[in-house]
Amino acid sequence: RRRHTRYPLVTGVQTCALPIFELKLMADVALVGFPNAGKSTFISSVSAAKPKIANYPFTTLEPHLGVVRIDAETEFVIADIPGLIEGASEGRGLGHQFLRHIERARVLCILADLVSMDGISPEDQVEVLLRELQAYRPELLERPRLIVGTKLDSVDPDTKHAWEAAGHRSMSSVTGAGVREVLGALRSEEHTSELQSRVDISYAVFCLK
Repeated sequence: RRRHTRYPLVTGVQTCALPIFELKLMADVALVGFPNAGKSTFISSVSAAKPKIANYPFTTLEPHLGVVRIDAETEFVIADIPGLIEGASEGRGLGHQFLRHIERARVLCILADLVSMDGISPEDQVEVLLRELQAYRPELLERPRLIVGTKLDSVDPDTKHAWEAAGHRSMSSVTGAGVREVLGALRSEEHTSELQSRVDISYAVFCLK
């Protein structure tokens, strides 16, 4: 997106328009979650990306990219998006600054903290995140998405059972439990989205002829 601003050449006499370019991150998969949901731990465990990891909110203040290699011929790019909070679509917690990077991702991976350290249940986290995405850009909810519970190594069995009974996946980036299955599911969603994009482009070209 390009905007223009005006700077005076001679005070009070002349102005000229200079372009300001706003860059948006491009990735196959965007990791979306509350602060401390385990996004940075996940991306650092499956790629060479090394974001800052600490036990306090907003550790990540800028997106990080990581290349995930499934095998010699299969790879995709994951973006670690800084944590979103309720009201992000209205600009709270630098929400607009973070949300704009999600626009360039094919697939959304919604990460929910199963431990609920801030008293927000995993289900409520997902509800808030989806609501903020819809308020920011409704079309984001039309993209393929995978909902994953994190910190499986620290959650009680009842919570794990209830979460997975609802049809969601869970994983632990610390022990590696469930990580391979999540990557496989993300690759499947990304591949399907890529094929659909090719169909849409081909259809558009066909219509223009």
